[in-house]
Amino acid sequence: MQPSITRLRPLGARIRVDGPALVRQFAKFGTVGFIAYLVDVAVFNALQYFGARPLLADEPLQAKVISTAVATSVAWLGNRYWTFRRTRRRELRREFALFALMYTIGLGISLSILWFSHYVLDLTSPLADNISANVIGLAAGAAFRFWASRRFVFVHRVGAPGRSSQPIEKPNEMVPEHGPDAVHELWSRSPAP
Repeated sequence: MQPSITRLRPLGARIRVDGPALVRQFAKFGTVGFIAYLVDVAVFNALQYFGARPLLADEPLQAKVISTAVATSVAWLGNRYWTFRRTRRRELRREFALFALMYTIGLGISLSILWFSHYVLDLTSPLADNISANVIGLAAGAAFRFWASRRFVFVHRVGAPGRSSQPIEKPNEMVPEHGPDAVHELWSRSPAP
């Protein structure tokens, strides 16, 4: 029983230490994502429905690929210079390539939902395409992208001495310096009488 309790302590410490920062980071990610979402929806609808002869009328998958590519660039810039500015990489190309890869996987999630709705369920109206591509698909893709951005893309400190980039200190390696958690930690480390 004791080993499982010991494994839970770092998780609890990580939530206490990283919780507010994670919430702020998620809020920033959401703001950038909302702006990219507006770009995505605008480009998607312009390609599908704007003008007498829309550029990609009746081609929702191609329109979604293009709109997502434009929105991905907007999202990368916003996340690089605002959301994850302290953990961005110095290697610009590598970071963008990883970011684009994660967004491509997110696009695959969104496209699969749009494909299923449009071609399997035969829900082909503009409203149905928008709901599947820009509500359900985008939400599923966004959840994956946030996780992937934190886990694989923005994982280095900016301005760290020495090498061009340093790995982030993992939250479960942080130990509170004072307060009830520190007393509890010291108490749990002391040998039993």
